[in-house]
Amino acid sequence: MSRNPVKKAMNIWSRRLHRWGAIASMVPVLVVIVTGILLQVKKQSTWVQPPTMRGSVTSPVIPMEAILEAARTVPEARIETWDDIDRLDLRPGRGVVKIQPVHTRYEVQVDLGTGEVLHVAYRRSDLIESIHDGSFFTEFAKLWIFLPSAIVLLALWITGMYLWVLPHWAKRTRRLASKAKSGGSANPAG
Repeated sequence: MSRNPVKKAMNIWSRRLHRWGAIASMVPVLVVIVTGILLQVKKQSTWVQPPTMRGSVTSPVIPMEAILEAARTVPEARIETWDDIDRLDLRPGRGVVKIQPVHTRYEVQVDLGTGEVLHVAYRRSDLIESIHDGSFFTEFAKLWIFLPSAIVLLALWITGMYLWVLPHWAKRTRRLASKAKSGGSANPAG
């Protein structure tokens, strides 16, 4: 009994795609895995993302200028004007605002009640996220290395499932055929 040539070709194609796809996407996928693990624990790891402090109030009472003034007192942040601030992360329930500068990766946390600087720390989570999606390297790397690697990873999953399911399916089919054959001859009345 000869084997189906289409199944044989599909099996060979799947194995080749699986092998070469794994080799081609090895480095970008490793980068995505490692950075993904770090991003999963960013709230638990102060090395990745500084902990959020608690301020003295649960509703902001200081003016915006007081936030800028507090940020100016932190030399590591290199903030002089509003143009030097990338974003403000306001946490009224915790009474704090997190300031992220444009030019550095430091995070400054300011009490929304007193205007006092509560915490200054290096924030790695944004850097890790940009490495994770490939944008840290270049837009080209993001779209032409990391995206294709993700597509190859999906193809690896599909071909891996095919290569895993195929033997199980064949075994099940043979077993059912064997049962039907032996069941048919053992019980002719049916």
